[in-house]
Amino acid sequence: MARSFGVPGDHYGQFSNGHRWPYGAVAIVAPFNFPLEIPVLQLMGSLFMGNKPVLKPAEKCSLVMEQFLHLLHDCGMEKKDVDLLNCQGPVAEKLILDADVRLTQFTGSSRVADRLLEVTKGKVKIEDAGFDWKILGPDGVDDLDYVAYQCDQDAYACAGQKCSAESILFAHDNWVKAGLFDKIKANASRRSLDDLTVAPVLTQTTKSILDHTNRLLEIPGSKLLFGGKELENHNIPEVYGAVEPTAVFVPLTEMLKDEHFSAVITEIFGPFQVVTSFSDDEICHVLDACERMSHHLTAAVISNDVEFQTTVLAHTVNGTTYAGRRARTTGAPQNHWFGPAGDARGAGIGTPEAIKMVWSCHREIIFDTTIPKDWTQPKAT
Repeated sequence: MARSFGVPGDHYGQFSNGHRWPYGAVAIVAPFNFPLEIPVLQLMGSLFMGNKPVLKPAEKCSLVMEQFLHLLHDCGMEKKDVDLLNCQGPVAEKLILDADVRLTQFTGSSRVADRLLEVTKGKVKIEDAGFDWKILGPDGVDDLDYVAYQCDQDAYACAGQKCSAESILFAHDNWVKAGLFDKIKANASRRSLDDLTVAPVLTQTTKSILDHTNRLLEIPGSKLLFGGKELENHNIPEVYGAVEPTAVFVPLTEMLKDEHFSAVITEIFGPFQVVTSFSDDEICHVLDACERMSHHLTAAVISNDVEFQTTVLAHTVNGTTYAGRRARTTGAPQNHWFGPAGDARGAGIGTPEAIKMVWSCHREIIFDTTIPKDWTQPKAT
């Protein structure tokens, strides 16, 4: 990952070596929703590139990474290689600003990301929000059960508390006629607190989720497909959310209106999605909606129609885009890049390319060694 490369010079005796160079002192601020996977991937990438990280996991689940560091110590890692900071945000911010931290990698909310970008004068790589879309093309409705299953998983698994969760579903009319929405509703209705296929929402309250639902239902032509209610028979504290998996249908033409669009693309970090439909001649409006979204993290194009795939992929920018009949918005980066596109501040995760981009900078060393024997002093310039 840190391999150098050589570039020939423009005269005899000159050549250049490019190196990937570590930053040195760095910070990692990790989220609560994946207390092991995300901080481990970023931590190990930082170490592989030769940095000295201070790791600030979410205070709700910092014990997970504390135990993981004990595991690394047991495997031979020097105890001075990583510092663990168990604290709330303001304390971490003070350390980042007062210490000589050259880069902070942050995964979490857009609000905190914007704050860090401001106070650190841009010395941050972010993987913040994801209002993630899925487009179902005109072909393939014979795979209805599989696609309905994957839509339910993408939107409602982990109670929707994933930056890659399916936030908005654009379904071609063929899928609507085939009964896709009813299939998704049936799958969502099987979720229960008893087996934790629904769960408390840690960053939204029940009221805020239901208020947002009602705001969208004020849009002309909108309707509640399912959910929109508080969970029954629970003892979840009011500071958290406890709602049924919810889907609100918003007509595409109304969605695109300026007075509605910002509300439609507001990310609800919970079991909630917006659904709409489109006809053959409305794909341009779907692509317009995708382009106007501000956080281009994950996306899915459910189609094996090469022409349709190409049209969508050529006109969208999401960093991790799945295409094909089995496409999804969620998935751990076992072997592929995971991160946003279209944002110079964006951080990747999961591949050598992501590690190099986030955890090293470019350094060029130009060797210029040989003075020609016939050199004479030129006129000053």
